[in-house]
Amino acid sequence: MLSVDEAITTRRSVRAFKPDPVPHDTLAHILDVAARAPSGTNMQPWHVHVFTGEAREALSAAVLDAFWNEPEKHESDRLHYLEKIRDPYLARRRKVGWDLYGLLGIGKGEREKTREWHAQNYKFFGASVGLIFTIDRDMGWMSWLDYGMFIENICLAARGQGLDTCAQAAWASYHKVVEKHLDLPEQQLVHCGMSLGYEDTEAEVNKLETVREPLDEFVTFHGG
Repeated sequence: MLSVDEAITTRRSVRAFKPDPVPHDTLAHILDVAARAPSGTNMQPWHVHVFTGEAREALSAAVLDAFWNEPEKHESDRLHYLEKIRDPYLARRRKVGWDLYGLLGIGKGEREKTREWHAQNYKFFGASVGLIFTIDRDMGWMSWLDYGMFIENICLAARGQGLDTCAQAAWASYHKVVEKHLDLPEQQLVHCGMSLGYEDTEAEVNKLETVREPLDEFVTFHGG
């Protein structure tokens, strides 16, 4: 069993998985453990839809149909990051983007290859398990932060079971399709998705290594 530190430091966004199924009991355990995430006044704002087998294939097919045939009709219903990306965030984003595309053999301006790669999001990168997270529309920003801790807990609990994950904002761009597919109540919206399964260790894309800024770039110690 991994230590907490090992689970955190070995967590990566894996983008190629083996098709091996994950036992239902393992999935249930991961989600049960993750639900211990802190949330303001114990509101627990998360709702999780778990897709495997034919159900996963059906969801992927519905979104891929929209992705290939009517992309202009779909976009996210909220701001993901910044209205206008700026440094230092722009530099960090560019580095990971070019590092990833370099591994994939996608050059600047190769739009068709880029689009083919983007489509892999909606196949859950081949993982046998796909998760879709939803949240009530009227939840405030603190509940969204709580949700992030819940999602991170899933990533770490998965590592404890020898599994890997990739959290995916991409699913929010096709929220209308997903909401219809799930028959979501009006008060809920699609937050994001996640691929979960066994890493394909032979895949070139999984060689991506991201860097983190040193402490003195983002930490200020006050006191002794």
